Amino acid sequence: MSFTYNRAIRLQDTDAAGVIYFANVLCICHEAYEASLEASGIHLKSFFTHPSVAFPIIHANVDFFRPLFCGDKLEISLIPHKLGVNKFEVIYEIIVQDVLVAKAVTRHACIDAISRSKQNLSDEMIQWLETNRRESQGEERRKLREIL
Repeated sequence: MSFTYNRAIRLQDTDAAGVIYFANVLCICHEAYEASLEASGIHLKSFFTHPSVAFPIIHANVDFFRPLFCGDKLEISLIPHKLGVNKFEVIYEIIVQDVLVAKAVTRHACIDAISRSKQNLSDEMIQWLETNRRESQGEERRKLREIL
């Protein structure tokens, strides 16, 4: 089952021009990522506090198609993809009133939390990836065709 996160743009998210500050989009995407982990049964406190493995972001980008303003109601769909034995990425589609207004990507590596060496993805992350990927593949392809 794919995961969708809902959130409104707040005044604190915007810049002096009244639109969302670009870096805050990534913060909101990370909120959605955390919510999806929790929704799939991952205990966030143990996941982020003293874990045996960590999943740092090694790449991030955002494309904006329309401005986002204070009060806009966001619907963020997460579409994760396994990239190998120790990497995955999450595509975030940000929608306002059924219109795709932005798209973000975060790429993560799996590392040993102590030695910082690469590790294979943990079973719980593979399960999270599979659970969220299954129903989202067709939807992602459809939306890409609409954009192009």
